Amino acid sequence: MALYLLLLMLTACAAVPQDLSGKMFTFPEQTNTARVELMTPRDNFNAVTVCLRFFTDLKRDHVLFSLATPSKYNDFLIIRHATKDAINVHIRSSNAAFAGHEYKLNMWHSLCSTWDSESGLVQLWFDGQPSIRKFNIAGSNIQGRTIIILGQEQDSHGGGFDLNQSFVGMLSDVHMWDFTLPSCEIQKYMEERNFRPGNVLNWSALEFQIKSRVLLENKQTICCKT
Repeated sequence: MALYLLLLMLTACAAVPQDLSGKMFTFPEQTNTARVELMTPRDNFNAVTVCLRFFTDLKRDHVLFSLATPSKYNDFLIIRHATKDAINVHIRSSNAAFAGHEYKLNMWHSLCSTWDSESGLVQLWFDGQPSIRKFNIAGSNIQGRTIIILGQEQDSHGGGFDLNQSFVGMLSDVHMWDFTLPSCEIQKYMEERNFRPGNVLNWSALEFQIKSRVLLENKQTICCKT
């Protein structure tokens, strides 16, 4: 009963900034409803960096980060394509695929992606290792009312969810910047050292709303044997 009341309160409460240090969102089952909406007033980006950590055992396709605007549902999308063994980054619905990562199940992974509209280059960092830089799309800003969702992939502005692309597992330490974060700062994030927090989304001052069955829990750590 206490858990049910907690879920109900988290779902119903208005979004106010919260310090989620040491916390994680747990998505315990495959659905086309469970999600977390992240709030930002920003609606124009000529560069983006997104970083997050995740833990899953999914062997199918699954979304890691979904940003949509009214004109482009995949304006900044990070999704794992299991059949192609690749992580795809969609910018303004244009796609760049990154392969060759040790995408092990049932362990924490750290991921960052950067994109700059002037050069059109996108890059992926996975567990501390940078990918090659690939051309995606240039000269076109991400513009319009931004909806950012964890746990579901948007096939419409704020909707169109497919349970076969839903995320099941844990997500934590989500940050977003409106510029390409320097590689040294990305390395600090990967190593969980002091880094420059996101100026668009900041895990230590995050505005969010939970929809359906998603838990906000203490982040699990492995205790050292004595």
